Amino acid sequence: MADVTPAQHLFDLTGEVVLVTGASSGLGARFTKVLAAHGAKVIAAARRVERLEALAAGSPNVAPLALDVTAPGTFADTLDSAESHFGPLTLLVNNAGISGQSRILDAEPHEWRDVQNTNVDSIWHLSKAFALRLVERQAPGTIINIASIVSYRAGMSPAAYAISKAAVLHMTKAMAVEWARHQIRVNAIAPGFIHSEMTEAYLASSAGEAMTKRTPQRRAGDPSDLDGALLLLASKRASGFMTGSSIIVDGGLVLA
Repeated sequence: MADVTPAQHLFDLTGEVVLVTGASSGLGARFTKVLAAHGAKVIAAARRVERLEALAAGSPNVAPLALDVTAPGTFADTLDSAESHFGPLTLLVNNAGISGQSRILDAEPHEWRDVQNTNVDSIWHLSKAFALRLVERQAPGTIINIASIVSYRAGMSPAAYAISKAAVLHMTKAMAVEWARHQIRVNAIAPGFIHSEMTEAYLASSAGEAMTKRTPQRRAGDPSDLDGALLLLASKRASGFMTGSSIIVDGGLVLA
């Protein structure tokens, strides 16, 4: 039986080099700060570079990187640029996403395509490019996908978004099965409604207030509520025998 590892060492991410997508705001910005605070070197990637530069200011563990996740033809160059900062990547956090607005009968074709391109296709292409590098180096690695509680339940969000997040959950399982033999772990976090730029208007609406009342804990989440799940899945010591798993962090809403 292995020795007991103290918590301060269990979640020490020293040596990890992480790429976080959608890092210019909301959950991505929080993930960047948390990973860097625990010793990881983090490349914060998004389209809004000025926000990334502000996020990286004063932190030797964070570097900004321009990235459009809907342009897979740029991913090889993007990964080269990312690795020029801190060395070979070991961990990928697929966080970038958009929500969509419409019910199915009202949705224009471009809305469906935009949501799937950002929320599904980007994870497929970027994860594949990342995994290929690990396989070529014969190095282990970790992928954390950001799914949602709407991966499990319809009717809680615009349909295109719910469908995309269900795809993310199943893609997580498929990648985990195929890549386990390469020592690449793939897991997901499925947040409930968390305060962010994407959700603030909804949470302030009557529908959002009603949703909060239905949540067993009677509140929406704070980005910090995801810190523990993130650190668990990022740490090889803490979750080395986990792959294909999804951690729900939703105040109990999926049960309501």
